[in-house]
Amino acid sequence: MIPARTASHRTVCHGRYLLVAAAILNLSAGSAIAGTLSFTVEGKDIPCGADNGIPAIVWFGNEPRMPLARLAAYCAPVLWFSPDEPLNARAPGSISIPQAFPFEDGAATPVVYYRVRAILARTDVRGKAYEPGVGGRDSAVIDLGNVTGIDLDFFFYYPAEAGLGGHKHDVESAEFQLAVWRRDECPSAKYNLVVAQVKGKAHGLQWYDNTLGVDEYTHFPIHLLVEEGKHATCTDKNADGYYTPNYDVNHHVNDAWGVRDVIRGGVLYTSSYESWMAKVRRPEDRVYPPLPADSPVGAGPGDDRDKSKHVVYALRPFPSADRASDDLKHFISDKGDPDWPAVVKNDGAEQFYRWLGSESFVKSLSVAFYADGDMGLSFVFPLFIVKGFEDPLGGGFITNRVIFKDEGLRDASWMLQYTPSASRWLDPYFCAGAEWDKSDVPGGGTDRATDFVFETGIKFRADVRHTPLKFLERLTDFWGVRAGIKNNGFFDIDRMRYVLEFGAGTW
Repeated sequence: MIPARTASHRTVCHGRYLLVAAAILNLSAGSAIAGTLSFTVEGKDIPCGADNGIPAIVWFGNEPRMPLARLAAYCAPVLWFSPDEPLNARAPGSISIPQAFPFEDGAATPVVYYRVRAILARTDVRGKAYEPGVGGRDSAVIDLGNVTGIDLDFFFYYPAEAGLGGHKHDVESAEFQLAVWRRDECPSAKYNLVVAQVKGKAHGLQWYDNTLGVDEYTHFPIHLLVEEGKHATCTDKNADGYYTPNYDVNHHVNDAWGVRDVIRGGVLYTSSYESWMAKVRRPEDRVYPPLPADSPVGAGPGDDRDKSKHVVYALRPFPSADRASDDLKHFISDKGDPDWPAVVKNDGAEQFYRWLGSESFVKSLSVAFYADGDMGLSFVFPLFIVKGFEDPLGGGFITNRVIFKDEGLRDASWMLQYTPSASRWLDPYFCAGAEWDKSDVPGGGTDRATDFVFETGIKFRADVRHTPLKFLERLTDFWGVRAGIKNNGFFDIDRMRYVLEFGAGTW
């Protein structure tokens, strides 16, 4: 049983995943689920319906067939803009963004687009998980009785972005992972939609994602802080208008972008997030979703349901890029398959866990040209080869670093490397390990020596997609330069020298 006040990362990630996995695998609510939910319900049986004590349940009921448009409305976020957002009119209550795409009919209200990207279908029941609608995707239906998980995305179109690298057209997004919790013992709540995770996307890089593992303190409808001028989105767990690292975002915190309103002025400042980068949000700068009347979420401080007091956006299905102008087309087409949703069969617990926690980018490999007096190649890869290791206290990463150098790459070294993040444009690093040096012996033959080696320095990274070197993105988005100092020996230091690297990859 998970204690009520365990460490934040463990509570959010492990506890939440166990909750949803147990629910989907149809374990008994009185034992397995209650045990994994102990930080929420304090070990008691979980009530059915409105008093279940789980804020992440955004809908419950007995009718399994749900139109896509209604599904999106139950989960849709509140958007919270900066008081100085350049696309907003100055008068309170006159927010007009995000907008409809210019090739679609206009709207009297802001417009948000939804997409059901993927459906994880059950294999232990008969029937279809998804049925296309005659009138389009709004009338398409998901059968929750045949589904275990759903990937639901929301998209926001802005006619322009301002500040550093500003350009015409801007399409931003947020991703929701939903679990379908089936409770046959509940006469009024047989099916429950549970939000497991929310990602606020930031500047198109997975490492920059603002990821929130939902827990018992998460306020719904989920609030997304929108970056001033640039429109990256960031989760605001308690809906207080402030971004608090490790609370509003609790996964890959050092790499998460946060809310950097200051870059609207054209300067990136520090590589890591600082609290002064985000402006305080005002209540009147929020745009609300069209929550259905029977939605169990939304009640709370500052969240009354009198729509006359709020700007409420309209929901539309995310379109393909076919009718978009040439300068807008790629902003839409690079967001994924236009023939959504994809229906994937769930073959059991193992696949469900992979779906819930999959992050293929963590398995990234870095390759660089290396020089420390000798020339060679450097490879950096996750500590457990296929799985990265994130420092639970400092938030940095420990990785393997392997170097082959000298004539014929005959010398080698292996070190453990620590770096505070995988994506900041400037980071220190530290490495320690062993080096095997093969040298020629006068008169013929070779000799091999083994020694302790230590290295420290800084690494510069850059996202090359928006630079003259963008052709390099075919290999990876990040390229970098490393400059350091290296020495052999543990207590008796010798052979101190400089290290220079240039190559591809985050590490």
